[in-house]
Amino acid sequence: MINTLFGIKKDMTATYDSRGRRVGATMVEIVPNFVTQVKTSEGKDGYNAVQLGIGSKKSVKKPQLGHSKKAGIEQPLRWMREAATEENTQAENLKPGTAIKLDQVFSIGDSIKVSGTSKGKGFQGGVRRHGFHGGPKTHGQSDRLRAPGAIGSGTTPGRVYKGKRMAGHMGNSGVSVKNLEVVGIDKQKNLLLVKGSVPGAAGSLVMVTKLGRVKGYTPPPEEKPSEEEQAEAQEAEAKQEQAAEEVPQSEAGQSVAEKEGEQNAS
Repeated sequence: MINTLFGIKKDMTATYDSRGRRVGATMVEIVPNFVTQVKTSEGKDGYNAVQLGIGSKKSVKKPQLGHSKKAGIEQPLRWMREAATEENTQAENLKPGTAIKLDQVFSIGDSIKVSGTSKGKGFQGGVRRHGFHGGPKTHGQSDRLRAPGAIGSGTTPGRVYKGKRMAGHMGNSGVSVKNLEVVGIDKQKNLLLVKGSVPGAAGSLVMVTKLGRVKGYTPPPEEKPSEEEQAEAQEAEAKQEQAAEEVPQSEAGQSVAEKEGEQNAS
């Protein structure tokens, strides 16, 4: 099974982790991801990856519709993205048309990496973009409080170095956050609760990759079943024991009858 699924970032909320602490969490809706194509290093693609389709919308262009129908998927898919895989993960369950659900990949206590496109903030100055402190606010300073200051070194080298931190376009770039913790899973609503913030705006596409388990994670104690559930479980166990006792007796009776029939025949 693969370790990456695509989802849609939703709102933020508050929940409780395994230690009972109240933490902020981001809700990521991960509906079943459909396998639309499997690429292998032995094939014409030359690398190992799986293409996943997620979401739906009314108007989809014909090439995308034909690509999904070739995989046996009738619904129009909104996004199609690739996730890298290893050679040993190319199993039968990655055939085109297979739907991979949330609980098949993630569980509470997993350490994950979330990648997305950060919010676009337009053209911003050096103070907001890079955290510059600005100039002095006293001694006759008038309108140069947030200026970046000098950007060159004079005659030598007589130019501005490449990569100089200046005002410019901010945001709208790929961002990845590692070592986030999965603090909750809602199978009915296809929601993954991730501790902390996740890059991107609400409604944007994010890629969630499982890295392993959180170091030192201790699962919460299991909830005790109610009295009715305990009574039902005891009744079921008693019925199973009675059925197990009746089967040997019936077999013994059949064997005795068979022996008597053989003796009469002789």
